[in-house]
Amino acid sequence: MAYATVNPFTGETVKTFPDATDAEVEQAIEGAHRAFLAWRETSFAERGRVLQTAADLLRKDADRHARLLTLEMGKLLAEAKAEVELSAQILEYYVRNAETLLQPEKLPVLDPAEGEAMLVHEPLGVLLAIEPWNFPYYQIARILAPQLSAGNTLLLKHASNVPQSAAAFEALMIEAGLPAGGFKNLYATRAQITKILQDPRVHGVALTGSEAAGGEVAAIAGKALKKSTLELGGADAFVVLADADLDKTATWGVFGRHWNGGQVCCSSKRMIVVDAVYDAFLERYRKGVAALRAGDPLDPATTLAPLSSQAAADEVKEKIRQAVAHGATAEEVGPAVPNRGAFVQPTILTDLREDNPARYWEFFGPVSMLFRAKDEDDAVRIANDSPFGLGGSVFSRDRAHGLAVARRISTGMVFVNHPTMVKADLPFGGIRRSGYGRELIGLGLKEFVNHKLVDVVDIDAPF
Repeated sequence: MAYATVNPFTGETVKTFPDATDAEVEQAIEGAHRAFLAWRETSFAERGRVLQTAADLLRKDADRHARLLTLEMGKLLAEAKAEVELSAQILEYYVRNAETLLQPEKLPVLDPAEGEAMLVHEPLGVLLAIEPWNFPYYQIARILAPQLSAGNTLLLKHASNVPQSAAAFEALMIEAGLPAGGFKNLYATRAQITKILQDPRVHGVALTGSEAAGGEVAAIAGKALKKSTLELGGADAFVVLADADLDKTATWGVFGRHWNGGQVCCSSKRMIVVDAVYDAFLERYRKGVAALRAGDPLDPATTLAPLSSQAAADEVKEKIRQAVAHGATAEEVGPAVPNRGAFVQPTILTDLREDNPARYWEFFGPVSMLFRAKDEDDAVRIANDSPFGLGGSVFSRDRAHGLAVARRISTGMVFVNHPTMVKADLPFGGIRRSGYGRELIGLGLKEFVNHKLVDVVDIDAPF
């Protein structure tokens, strides 16, 4: 799979890593299984101690960790530091809440003869996490923290362009005191992923990535009768109602579409604006996008990062070309981006008719699709006219009005007067082609546990 660190700003290949051998994969599975047999019996206090130590270590060495994220996938240094802090907060969330969330639940039985029934939540075993490059640490933290808290152990197959970030998180957990085998990074091949999922010691897979990857992995897991969760793409609607504060809304729109270089599953990719304020919003939005400054992601003055790789940038440019070929209008906005680095010129796409297939695509970069809605009902219709269903947002001066419209949008997450909230104490996940299952809070904690019925019955036998 060509695991390598390639600086997206300079194009320099910094370091390459060999694929895992089959022997290393077998050793990792066995090590994770052995670790599970002990870890499942480990107290919540000890599990929490390990996670809290990891959080403390992340913060202690935040600058080094952040610079590694910037080196490998090009994100702004300030955004990288925020990711490190968010990862620490996720670890701490489960330190504080896992034991309570996993307490046995007494069931309200209808007949006293049914006994004292309860649900207990027990870990399944070894899990495989397949994670993407856009948030190298956060993606690990949001599966690792809940599953280690539940008593499971993890194998990691990270994206091929962030190998050092993957290795750094494994080293972090070892330093934090996690027993050997509890979390293991593997530079696995596709064939080895199949082997891992077919192994009876492995009990599930969590994947964040593309639709194609999700479909392939879910099929393998399903054939092996293994549980899977998928967080896939998104084309989130950013709905602007007639009563929105346009200055504030346009500012949030620029941020919501362009943070992390526009490479966010839940970023505001489709701007849906009611006709009454469309022109006024577009004027403000265009001005905000034009103020972005592309450049060195380590420079504090830079506000638009390069994409994660030249291949990623080329793919976005080709999608723009195809959208135009199908009738869309593309407007490049702002000063020219640097010639060096994996940059894409910020682009606004309009005139996306319903027969244009690009209308239903996910653009993973600084490309905004703008839609003029006739009215509020039409805006909701356009928002729901998508194969995806991850997140979305609604902007209105009237919070009750915004909430009412938000409830009509068919996604896993909707925000009123904010593009998205990615936090340690909020769930994450979507519907339709955006995947299934949830990560974070109690929902994520219980995705890979056995909800076992234990019923204490004390009645005489009928014969």
